[in-house]
Amino acid sequence: METYYDPADLAKFGDIGKDAPELAKKYFDYYADVFKEGELTEREKALIALGVAHAIQCPYCIDAYTRACLDKGSNLAEMTEALHVANAIRGGASLVHGVQMRKIAESLSM
Repeated sequence: METYYDPADLAKFGDIGKDAPELAKKYFDYYADVFKEGELTEREKALIALGVAHAIQCPYCIDAYTRACLDKGSNLAEMTEALHVANAIRGGASLVHGVQMRKIAESLSM
């Protein structure tokens, strides 16, 4: 089945720098540094990235970080829990904006 997102395009991500190689190098260097072991393990960083990938709904990121999580030793239960954490935060972020909606509706209803 054809879709807008072609999984094969993920492997072409490095090509994004063809017309701006200096900027691409800065980004890719930064990206590599971010995902190095630090206060968080590479495995923990991959789980965070997987949750964020779901929150921003990027199929390329979901693919990449599902694989990264598995490569770093995560299991499906951990990955699913990371997804639920992202969902709880994303859902809460949507719901909290209801305060703004209520404030405006109440001020207009007076």
